[in-house]
Amino acid sequence: MTAIRIEGKEVAGDLKARVKAAAAALKAAHDLTPGLGVILVGDDPASQVYVRNKGVAAREAGLHAAEIVLPGTASEAEVLAEVRRLNDDPAIHGFLVQFPTPPQVSQSAVIDAIDPAKDVDGLTATNAGLLVSGREGLVSCTPAGALMMIKRVRPDLAGLDAVVIGRSILVGRPMAQLLLNESCTVTTAHSKTRDLPALCRRADILVAAIGKPSFVRGDWIKPGATVIDVGINRIDAGNGKTRLVGDVAYDEAAAVAGAITPVPGGVGLMTVACLLRNAVVAACRQNGLAVPAGL
Repeated sequence: MTAIRIEGKEVAGDLKARVKAAAAALKAAHDLTPGLGVILVGDDPASQVYVRNKGVAAREAGLHAAEIVLPGTASEAEVLAEVRRLNDDPAIHGFLVQFPTPPQVSQSAVIDAIDPAKDVDGLTATNAGLLVSGREGLVSCTPAGALMMIKRVRPDLAGLDAVVIGRSILVGRPMAQLLLNESCTVTTAHSKTRDLPALCRRADILVAAIGKPSFVRGDWIKPGATVIDVGINRIDAGNGKTRLVGDVAYDEAAAVAGAITPVPGGVGLMTVACLLRNAVVAACRQNGLAVPAGL
């Protein structure tokens, strides 16, 4: 068996096109331009690239984009002041603080300060609670994108066994809840889980989000399963070079699975697309408008 490769570029491209159409419709009908803000604290090169890419993608989709860069020496109070300013800015309908922040800035304090209505990362306790209760909120972008990729190949998930490896608030926990909301039977695995390979072999849907390169082996995969690899790990490729790999041993898994996401080129591309979607959804809700069909 050779697995279907679920291409992030294709799925993300479709979503970005729908976001762009929705943004254009909001502008034409209501003179409303959804606004997305990003706060970056410090000069971490990888974070700078992420922030720049988000801004470019937002503008390409017809959104207003604001990038706020604070020095790495900024105090927690200064960061929180910027968060409050965006909370109160009517032109910004959603924003995020790029993590990680420097050690003097508490990520928990930052998350707690964000207006849940503008929490496009879906990290506030309010949005987490709305997800658990099955009500409308803003959902964390990476698991939301992963679910879209799963449904690309398996539109009906009811009754399927799903295993999520990882329990982070950013990916693992919301991913498990999204699958539960789709009527899957969900198991969340973590560092204390016993006999993880045996657990994975029962999974119709396997999501790996632990940050360990090639951790999930091919003989852990149930034949025909859908495998979603959220991990992005940089490893030594020899000759002073590096390469990106996921949490799943791709070649081994692809020989057994029914469908699988690659790394790079998989779930990572969905994160920005879902961020744009959340900004448009937030703009609609804040203005009492229906969320456009297709989002």
